[in-house]
Amino acid sequence: MKRAMLVIFAAVFAMISTTSVVSADSNTGQKIFKKKFRKKCGFSGVKFARHHTQGEWEELWESGKFKEEAKKICPRLKIEDIKESWWEHVYDFSYEYASDGVIPKC
Repeated sequence: MKRAMLVIFAAVFAMISTTSVVSADSNTGQKIFKKKFRKKCGFSGVKFARHHTQGEWEELWESGKFKEEAKKICPRLKIEDIKESWWEHVYDFSYEYASDGVIPKC
């Protein structure tokens, strides 16, 4: 019985840890913004995110126009320098800190 519980616990833990690795993360998006966007934009990530509401960011993401909007907000940004895998993290960051989203603690 003890062994069966251990196997079940290990399976559940593996499923939970795999799910969190696959999903995007707003903290990672914030780090990417600081490293790759900030100098080109000339302002903070929160100021970037506050350009739209959560609904507007979601609509841009779903329609595939998120990168274009990032370029509009930050004209000096070189989209080709941003790895494809980073965009989802930047979107999550933008969504979380949108004008109707989370208020930053700083």
